[in-house]
Amino acid sequence: MATDTLSPPPAAGPAIALIDVAKDFGGNRNAAAVRGVDLSIGEGEFFSLLGPSGCGKTTTLRMIAGFEEPTRGQILLHGRDMVGVPADKRDINMVFQSYALFPHLSVADNVAFGLRRKRVPKDEIRHRVQQMLHTVELADKADRRPRQLSGGQQQRVALARALVNRPRALLLDEPLGALDLKLRQSMQLELKRIQREVGITFIYVTHDQAEALTMSDRIAVMNHGLVEQVAPPREVYERPATAFVAGFIGTSNLIGGRLTSVGAETGVLDLGDGQRVTVPLRGSRTAGSAVELTVRPEKITLTAGPADTASRVRGTVREVVYLGTSTSYTVDTAAGAEMTVFQPNDGTASVSPARGDTVWLSWAVDHSYLLTTAPAPAATAADPASLTSR
Repeated sequence: MATDTLSPPPAAGPAIALIDVAKDFGGNRNAAAVRGVDLSIGEGEFFSLLGPSGCGKTTTLRMIAGFEEPTRGQILLHGRDMVGVPADKRDINMVFQSYALFPHLSVADNVAFGLRRKRVPKDEIRHRVQQMLHTVELADKADRRPRQLSGGQQQRVALARALVNRPRALLLDEPLGALDLKLRQSMQLELKRIQREVGITFIYVTHDQAEALTMSDRIAVMNHGLVEQVAPPREVYERPATAFVAGFIGTSNLIGGRLTSVGAETGVLDLGDGQRVTVPLRGSRTAGSAVELTVRPEKITLTAGPADTASRVRGTVREVVYLGTSTSYTVDTAAGAEMTVFQPNDGTASVSPARGDTVWLSWAVDHSYLLTTAPAPAATAADPASLTSR
């Protein structure tokens, strides 16, 4: 990379901060797209807003960009409040799913377009365009027209056009959505490489969980206009804060019930007949407390008989689906919960059950994770051994 850095010098404090940001379209609180979001995004961080359609992630991004004004709250760019500042006056660029390249211009001229509008000297334009095309690995395509490029190459041209202006942050709204699966997966790695090289803060909007897990330094999971969890990818997956996060990120078994006994660090749901679920406790809990916990399908082991583990539940296999690297088993447990188990197809599995077979599901204590929200379970106080899944 050239000696003159593509990114601005680091600044003290977060690159972007959102403080109690809300957006009510039409002044109707029932139509609130964003409802009091607080975020702090670091300098040079690859930060993703993840959630289903309509959760408020794109509206949040558009407020950061200046295309929408918040109903309330502050949006700080390196400490300066951007609320009321026009989009073209913010030191931020945005890349959309539609690349919006000029078909009559070459790749180099597309990338240079913004610099020419700013009346940057020609020698500097030439140098910065060459540098950026090298970064996105398109230096040999400088004279081509967009129609002569693949979808992934067009996406990199759009990225280069945004980055050549040296913004302090780059916003990306589902930029890979138009690409096929294989190309999208390849571009995920390319985007992360480019982000590391240029060192600019990226804020990335997606509904694709795998995409967010692959590229992000941290992820904010949004639901109904609120942020339910902000954490690095591993923590979001391994330790989801809420039932929504656990269910939205990958596949998860959500289990609810009442604690039948409580120790210093763990609680137990005793299900009778040798069955139990043990969970690490967070905060004060007593016997009889309602809890909701999660365990990932790949953490569970299937055996023909009960294993000597912290958690073990008996069930009947209802469905078997071959997935290539693993096999998915749907098991109806004796306690009434439906659970999913992923077993690797590498020859290490102790059993390969068929539909209708009786199996035991077992997992370690640290693979049960207690969720923050614990709705009232279906069981009554008179039936503490009941186990429910959601």
